Amino acid sequence: MKLQGKQRRLAATALTAAVTAALTLGFAGGAWAQQTGDTTGGSTSDTTSAGNDNGGGMPQIQHQGDVAFVSGGVGSDESKALQGAESHWPLALRFTGPGSDFLADVHVQIVDAHGADVLQATSRGPYMLVKLRPGHYTVHARYKSDEQQKAVTIPATGSAKSAFYWKTQ
Repeated sequence: MKLQGKQRRLAATALTAAVTAALTLGFAGGAWAQQTGDTTGGSTSDTTSAGNDNGGGMPQIQHQGDVAFVSGGVGSDESKALQGAESHWPLALRFTGPGSDFLADVHVQIVDAHGADVLQATSRGPYMLVKLRPGHYTVHARYKSDEQQKAVTIPATGSAKSAFYWKTQ
């Protein structure tokens, strides 16, 4: 009788250790995937919010070099999600026309203080959020043939916002 009780305790201990090891490896694997910048649930060419792991209607995060960015906001879910996430990104850009009409297909070029290109992308909606290192940048935004530029400073903590407005017909 004592031997059976001891065997049960040993089996329970072994099972607990196996479950703990499996969970630890699973969590570590997830953390590794986040650190390496892997995307799950969509690819960087997937520009919709469907199937990505950003959640809450956020479009897929894109990468260009060491700069991450996301753009969109055409639908109300995506628009609310991007507005809610603005404070978590170093730079938030907004593109509008007359009557606060939202604009898409705005070409964005961000240049650092030394004149080097940091980002060249086309916004898929009125909002673009960009992860940049602290510093001074110039944002060039072109809608159709009309280009504007604005200087922005990304602080060490917090975020910067810049709004672009075009008088379209």
